[in-house]
Amino acid sequence: MWSTEKIVETAIRDCKHVFQSTNGDERGWFSRLFEVSEDGLFPTNSIKHVNNSLATKAGTLRGLHWQEGIHAETKVVRCTRGSVMDIVVDVRSGSPTFGESTVIQLEADIPSFVYVPKGCAHGIISLTDRAEIIYWSDQEYVPKAERGMRFDDPFAHLSLPSIPSHVSEKDLAWPRFINS
Repeated sequence: MWSTEKIVETAIRDCKHVFQSTNGDERGWFSRLFEVSEDGLFPTNSIKHVNNSLATKAGTLRGLHWQEGIHAETKVVRCTRGSVMDIVVDVRSGSPTFGESTVIQLEADIPSFVYVPKGCAHGIISLTDRAEIIYWSDQEYVPKAERGMRFDDPFAHLSLPSIPSHVSEKDLAWPRFINS
């Protein structure tokens, strides 16, 4: 289980911004990234993969993505270099926070992570050159279950610090979100 200093609830049900405890001295600090635990955010042996992503240029967008149905995944996202805006949109029909979004700044120098619950769209925008994230997921990636929405989709009603300057063709091609 992560050693936490503070947990901040967001506008989205079950989505949390968790600040990690550190032990430090004049050399720097140490923080546990992950520990297998029965009472942690991920139950024992539930992590299916750990991903690492680097955005070479500030203003790079990755997302907004999610997997549907039995392939819906929980993610834990941590910035390990630079700074990013982490974006979460609740696309779970029937959720009391359906349609809500949250944008959280993550910085490598401030040990914290975002807990993204199953069924929520997720993305990041790099705020610095060479921004890097690492994230854990509790489901295998299944291409046929992948869904997405554009960052400027009216459903998401995102308030971003700037318009992303580097977006993949795939992320620009997502259709408007329609609740199905």
